[in-house]
Amino acid sequence: MEIAFIALLAFIIDCIIGDPYTKFHPVALMGKLIDFLDKLLRKDDSAEPTKLVCGFILVLIMLGISYAIPYYLIMAMNLFNVPIWLNILIQALILSFMISPKSLAKAGRDIYDKLMQNDISSAREKVNYIVSRDVNRMNEADITRATVETVAENTVDGIISPLFFFFIGGLPLAVLYRASNTMDAMIGYKNDKYFYFGRTAARVDDVLNFIPARITGILLIIVAFFNHLDYKNAFKMMMRDAKKHPSPNGGYTEATVAGALGIRLGGINYYFGRQSFRAYMGDNINDLKAKHIAQTIKLMYSVSILFLILCCIISIINFKFIGLHI
Repeated sequence: MEIAFIALLAFIIDCIIGDPYTKFHPVALMGKLIDFLDKLLRKDDSAEPTKLVCGFILVLIMLGISYAIPYYLIMAMNLFNVPIWLNILIQALILSFMISPKSLAKAGRDIYDKLMQNDISSAREKVNYIVSRDVNRMNEADITRATVETVAENTVDGIISPLFFFFIGGLPLAVLYRASNTMDAMIGYKNDKYFYFGRTAARVDDVLNFIPARITGILLIIVAFFNHLDYKNAFKMMMRDAKKHPSPNGGYTEATVAGALGIRLGGINYYFGRQSFRAYMGDNINDLKAKHIAQTIKLMYSVSILFLILCCIISIINFKFIGLHI
């Protein structure tokens, strides 16, 4: 029961307050520690096996610290008999830092608003904050595609996965997941700098997101039905196109959203002036328009709320089941 209250309260806190922009934000502190360990352990002239080992050590340190801090915090609160309401509030506040529905929605809405104002230049500037691809030559369709892809994929990373690990392992596991995802975002690149050093971080993030990504894909089909979208096509595109994504997990949200909205994601992107093609997901039934950003944000909130409801129901049933056998 307690875990359900904490998760619901955390989601409400984030939806109302959002992520505070401060250097003391837990994820920002994780980023500083990762950067420190990166500079300490990574040497560009090291042999490839050495880079792999050093990257593995960084991951172990980060996962150990990120799990230990909330674990011992909870132990201390229990040891000193902190009132249950305060215990729940503290855990909910920390968990709210691990999820980001409001920030994700705001990023999408800011771009949507600029497109609705026909301000392509400002929309490009906004989309530049959420993608690493070149934005200078983007039109409305390109901007919409980049935003839809980002919101869809980050529904897993930024909401479902941390909540999933919270429900199965409490706050320590949720914080551990966020540390893993932050490592992947910072060093999990397939470039010369991080190809070996960041490999463990990338693989751990892939493993941790494997189940949540597929759960999210299934739930997106359900919420597509309730939002009067093409849920049948969402299922079809998930089954047909999800594995085309370069990430083993990203396609399960992007392909499903593409199917629900009747749009096509993927295609040509530019990175540092160089052209790159990513496999198409979905069929080009509808031209990409700003409205698809708003619809994706609605799907993101819908799937998050549905996931919370289902997990809370399971927690309550489990609580009653355990109570009957005590």
